[in-house]
Amino acid sequence: MEEIVSLCKRRGFIFQSNEIYGGLQGLYDYGPLGVELKNNLKTAWWKSVVYNRDDVEGLDTSILTHPDVLKYSGHEDTFTDPLVDCKSCGLRFRQDQVPEQCKGEELTEPRDFNLMFKTNVGPVSDDSSLAYLRPETAQQIYINFKNVLDSTSRSLPFGIAQIGKSFRNEITPRNFIFRVREFEQMELEFFVLPGDDEVWHQKWIKNRVSWWKEQGIPSEKLKLLTVTGDDLAHYSKSTVDIMYKFPHGEEELEGIANRTDFDLGSHTKNQKDLNITAQVKNNVDSNTRLAIQNENNDWVVPYVIEPSAGVDRGVLAIINEAYTVENLDNDKKRTVLKLRKHLAPIKAAVIPLKRNNEELVKLTHTIKSTLQQYQIGRVVVENTGNIGKSYRKHDEIGTPLCITVDFDSLEKKTVTVRDRDTMEQKTIALDEINKYFIDYFSDVES
Repeated sequence: MEEIVSLCKRRGFIFQSNEIYGGLQGLYDYGPLGVELKNNLKTAWWKSVVYNRDDVEGLDTSILTHPDVLKYSGHEDTFTDPLVDCKSCGLRFRQDQVPEQCKGEELTEPRDFNLMFKTNVGPVSDDSSLAYLRPETAQQIYINFKNVLDSTSRSLPFGIAQIGKSFRNEITPRNFIFRVREFEQMELEFFVLPGDDEVWHQKWIKNRVSWWKEQGIPSEKLKLLTVTGDDLAHYSKSTVDIMYKFPHGEEELEGIANRTDFDLGSHTKNQKDLNITAQVKNNVDSNTRLAIQNENNDWVVPYVIEPSAGVDRGVLAIINEAYTVENLDNDKKRTVLKLRKHLAPIKAAVIPLKRNNEELVKLTHTIKSTLQQYQIGRVVVENTGNIGKSYRKHDEIGTPLCITVDFDSLEKKTVTVRDRDTMEQKTIALDEINKYFIDYFSDVES
């Protein structure tokens, strides 16, 4: 983990947030390369879940959330962690995360700590203006169920997908970007007829495991864990977590839950008329029926299958998997980030052999501008004047291709293309470089 954190800061992937003022624990900023990697991961998810399917719509909802939403979802009552104080050092911890140095000290009795951030909307700060920063993106999907249904004329089964920020006031954020207070989620709520839920649950488990493999996570690093006992959420009929071996241990990468009709049932009006199977709080505030008519024109509250993944955890897993230190000749080493092509923050670096040669630099910028027009991803000019150092830098940040512009480029109209993983170099005609670039990135995993 220390090597990954060092790489992320040194090369501009991830920084501690508010660092010049001492930082804020559990908050991180994504730098120039980090934002590209993160956006590429989100794009791969969106393509897989929305574009490549015919049964999913997208959504982008507000972060500020009406308190009634989280009242009827159960968050106000149950979204808590057990908090204890160490009387010796005066620090507070989640009960299951007390550090070794405090375990022999006197601890207070655990008490519930609500993880939601409160705020006020409008000029007056009182109970009437209370709102929350959403603790998950899912609830805003549920309350928009009828809006999406009416505007798209969907029928079951269909899904609503969303990528967005969520906020949880973690007692002890830890392990770099694995557990933080402000994070991003990729969530799908897939609505199905009661009775079809178990089949769809298995389909989505298989789908999500396959997708993570396409992002570069090998099968042997993934494990399916069926959640049982007290760990199973009160709304869930069945939950399977995709577990990954992070640097700090095996933990959840994504969860796929069968949430039954709890969510739509919790937020709908006329609950008594809808044959809801889940135990829901009596809702006297909703003004909308969140149900759909079946072929017999009977109103049905759909069951929900929810694949939910953290973007930040995904980024950490992908960097961890791609991070490689290789032994070279003469007892030298190179650090290389073997990211899949579609995830690489920079797709190609165009490098002039000499930084102060006007002709070489001009041609370099022309090649860069031409390749950038294809919008495959970011292309940069690396005008350092040191080819070896440029190669090592772009190995370390995961750039798949380096294109060197030398004096043969001026005389023979050729460039040298170097592959990140194999370090092999090949000479390509200048008028063929566009096709080579397009063909190279057309063979992607997602």
